Amino acid sequence: MRYVVTGAAGFIGSHLAESLVAEGHEVVAADCFTDYYDTALKEENARALEVQRIDLAEENLDLDGVDGVFHLAAQPGVRSFGDVFDVYVRDNLVASRRVFEAAAQAGVRVVFSSSSSVYGDAERYPTSEETEPRPISPYGITKYGSEQLAYAYARAFGLDVVVLRYFTFYGPRQRPDMAFARMVDALARGVPFELYGDGLQSRAFTYVTDGVEATVTAMERAPAGRVYNVGGGAEATMRDAIATLERVAGRTLELAQLLAAKGDVRRTAPDTSRVEQELGWRATTALEDGLSAQWEWAVSRVAAR
Repeated sequence: MRYVVTGAAGFIGSHLAESLVAEGHEVVAADCFTDYYDTALKEENARALEVQRIDLAEENLDLDGVDGVFHLAAQPGVRSFGDVFDVYVRDNLVASRRVFEAAAQAGVRVVFSSSSSVYGDAERYPTSEETEPRPISPYGITKYGSEQLAYAYARAFGLDVVVLRYFTFYGPRQRPDMAFARMVDALARGVPFELYGDGLQSRAFTYVTDGVEATVTAMERAPAGRVYNVGGGAEATMRDAIATLERVAGRTLELAQLLAAKGDVRRTAPDTSRVEQELGWRATTALEDGLSAQWEWAVSRVAAR
């Protein structure tokens, strides 16, 4: 099969593209290489790929001969208030609209990576896909808006689309602004880790290879129009995760406690019964095993520097 992966130089996109190639598929990798974080890290992520530099908000995506599109490209991060919101509108809403329109015209399936941020502080836990989305960050708003655009193109133009709501993916190559990436880097370098809030905020942490497996399975087997939570099997607080990492590394992490970040939800906990029942997918990587892999990756990078 021939697949397009947008955001292929990013954390999840690079893992997904490499997995598809390993399975014998042809991958058309696309990325804009925005400067949200150091583009040298994106170049490193994508070193095994030939990546087309495409600004999806302005340039057309060529879908001739393509069997499916994995649309992962986005401006990430919940700290999205203020003037930067215009970037989120452009790179999430505008770019996604153009991808959906091109795919609808070409008759190509899209698997769209949305986010647990669409739920905000959810009204119930574990949170099912039927829960009313109430995003509390501009990022979450643009992700939910992109979901609604996908629905509109499905209704009006027959777009074949599957929406995946990712819950806090982690692992090697994780974006440097994310908590685990900052945590393992701080521990490897022996510097304080900046902990936002009291550390009792909890997440359903999802190891990246588990998430990639769910994403590929959705392309291959999901009914058109379905929405799925993709989340780790265990929930943990940030302080739980810190204790786990310290046990894995055999070191103690110095903490510098800061105020909670605006737009950051207190808890995420997905109900994954739909994806388990319909697609047969379940996260299998324990937090300790996943953090061990991310720790080893971080240590090797620090040693190389």
